[in-house]
Amino acid sequence: MDAFFPPPVDGWFTPNENVRGPWDIRFCHGGPIAALIAWSLEDLAPDKQLTRLTIDLIRPVPMDGFRLDTEITRQGRTVTTTACVLTDRRDKVCAKAAAMHLAEVDIGDVPNVEISGPVAEEMTPGVFPLGNYAHDLPNFAKGAEIAYPPGEDSTPGPTTVWMRTVPLFEGQPLSAFQKICPLADCGNGISRNEEIGELSFVNPDITIVMHRKPVGDWIASQAVSHWHSNGIGAAESTLFDAEGPVGVATQTLVIRRDHAS
Repeated sequence: MDAFFPPPVDGWFTPNENVRGPWDIRFCHGGPIAALIAWSLEDLAPDKQLTRLTIDLIRPVPMDGFRLDTEITRQGRTVTTTACVLTDRRDKVCAKAAAMHLAEVDIGDVPNVEISGPVAEEMTPGVFPLGNYAHDLPNFAKGAEIAYPPGEDSTPGPTTVWMRTVPLFEGQPLSAFQKICPLADCGNGISRNEEIGELSFVNPDITIVMHRKPVGDWIASQAVSHWHSNGIGAAESTLFDAEGPVGVATQTLVIRRDHAS
């Protein structure tokens, strides 16, 4: 498949196989879902830049289809906020999202903090970070190209990964914000503290903040996960393009020993 989704039919989206998640063959990976929600909300505020997106993943998003309902919750000259509800074919709400769109204004040069990141010219092709799935069907990894900086690989622990993916729809390039969504939702897998086995580490939410539009198709994530014995954790990712940092992503983690969320 050359895209995550075929065109919607009567307002319903049915994912291609490379949207499938690693945990269960019936459900979607959150990255393409986040990008699709961003796509649906950007149209509500075309004069502003989508800057922050928070998604509560209430229940797994099914592969057999869903719809999106969107609205403007605040209209302003500088700040506009929007919302989206994702509902499956059984009329169950699977996700709710809230977004902030900011007006861009040229204010000239400003002081900034320099953060060293991975060097795009040094990336080396590699395998998807999660090599041990709960099933063997085609999934999100099929729609993503992966590369690593020198000295890094797909093993557990804090990790930096480069990624570029297929578009949401064939023939339609990803927007700036949509480009970072698939990788942003991979932070918990990129920086997992051990392989999938006894422990699962599912994220019931994701928050993405983009402070600069990325240049090019390759996006990098420097990710670290925090796991604790109380079954609660977090994954934190700094997102880069070839020119430097473009945003951050955070995920709350539900950590369990029996793969139950």
